[in-house]
Amino acid sequence: MTTGKSATLLDGFLRAAAAHPERPALEVTGERLLYGDLAERAQVLAAAILDREPHGAPPLTAVYAARSSAAYAGVLGALWAGHGYVPLNPGFPPDRLAEMLRRSGAPVLIVDRERAAIVGELLRGLEAPPIVIDAEATIAARAGRADPVPPAAGPEAIAYLLFTSGSTGRPKGVGVTHANVTSFLAAIRERYGFGPADRFSQTFDLTFDLSVFDQFVTWDAGGCLCCPSGAQLMSPARFIRDSELSVWFSVPSLGAMMRKLRMLKPGAFPTLRASLFCGEPLPVELARAWAAAAANSTVENLYGPTEASIACTVQPFDPADESGAAELNGVVAIGEAFGSTRTVVAGPDLREVAPGEEGELLLSGPQVTPGYWLDAEKTAAAFVHPPGAEAVHYRTGDRVRRPLAAGEPILYLGRMDHQIKVMGHRVELGEIEAVLREASGVDAAIAVGWPLTDSGAGGIAVFIADPGADVAALREALSERLPDYMVPRRFELLEELPLNANGKFDRLAMLASLEAGDPLSVART
Repeated sequence: MTTGKSATLLDGFLRAAAAHPERPALEVTGERLLYGDLAERAQVLAAAILDREPHGAPPLTAVYAARSSAAYAGVLGALWAGHGYVPLNPGFPPDRLAEMLRRSGAPVLIVDRERAAIVGELLRGLEAPPIVIDAEATIAARAGRADPVPPAAGPEAIAYLLFTSGSTGRPKGVGVTHANVTSFLAAIRERYGFGPADRFSQTFDLTFDLSVFDQFVTWDAGGCLCCPSGAQLMSPARFIRDSELSVWFSVPSLGAMMRKLRMLKPGAFPTLRASLFCGEPLPVELARAWAAAAANSTVENLYGPTEASIACTVQPFDPADESGAAELNGVVAIGEAFGSTRTVVAGPDLREVAPGEEGELLLSGPQVTPGYWLDAEKTAAAFVHPPGAEAVHYRTGDRVRRPLAAGEPILYLGRMDHQIKVMGHRVELGEIEAVLREASGVDAAIAVGWPLTDSGAGGIAVFIADPGADVAALREALSERLPDYMVPRRFELLEELPLNANGKFDRLAMLASLEAGDPLSVART
């Protein structure tokens, strides 16, 4: 087990590479890289960055690559050069990527072989395009010729800069410092004790902050990162078995797809010892099915926004616990804070509510980031000082219930913006979804307010990943459990629910399909 402290995000990898350069660090696209090999490639790219970065430019390197050894070497090379890395999702439209590049100010762009052929389209129109480094070509040309000494990156320097969806349609930049993310790594190290024998999944795109867990928790432990190809992600159960994974980490949506396709057979994943979910509410029935499939594994629900560095609360799932104390509306609680994070459940005045009452979850501690990149107005609105508090607290926008007593979990109620008004009545969409999941037996079920009105919504529309669902039976079942104004008026039946770039259910796409009158569904009523 790795026990050394980290001053930067790179330190754990460097320790592992020095301790056992001959152990596997990465498996991707049929290629296995040992720690020594991956370190050499990262060194080469770091040297290329230091040779070519413009004087006085921001210490940031963008990485335009995906599911390739070049992508991971690029991330490590940027950090080795003392830069923060800025991942760009190749699946995004060029205009959106160009906006991210422009906003970041990154003077260097690393590309893998596939992106090298099309990078010109991305850079077209940029007033000050970055210097492009072709990772594979540079590694081939400089192999064995680079041993740079990385500039010292202080704890408050940016380790990575991510752009998340903004309510205005313009991506919000979140700069996470080395101090933020190494605080998270220390908490994970203490909680799980992962080691060199562990083999970790890598299901997230590099633009999703949960990918930082995949990479750097793995390398901090000296383990092996197993990155599935696109084809392997279509058969994740086989990927788990073929890769002999011991640690699984994904959004619940992927688990829901696996359950729907009957991949979660009891005892299916005997090698797993830790199964972790994050990014969305975790349905209880999915957690129960996963616990049976991975009988040798703990199952835990992690929670945390990008602005608080990956995850900061946790709730273990116990399939034998029938009390219901750690669940609400059919989803697993988000538990309690771990590491150095502190939580407050606050009312509209930002003062803490009484035990057992509902409010917005606020987070404070060393994992809370400095704010939004070059956006003082948004930062001031979301990073606040509650009355009487010295520490900055991040407003998550998540509605939770404060525990009645110490040791009880924080219960997740939904997003603040998922509580809507229907004909004057306050409606929790999460409650409708809970009843719908139970009635349909399908994990992938989403409710939205529709049609939208000035005061909220005129009714409810639901999307279900089951084109053969009996709508009449579902409507009757919901009518027995919900008041009339909460019973969905419209049912959209899909093969699969749309997902966003981070693999989460894409509510905006569902609403947009209703607004455009061009539903995503294969059946409707």
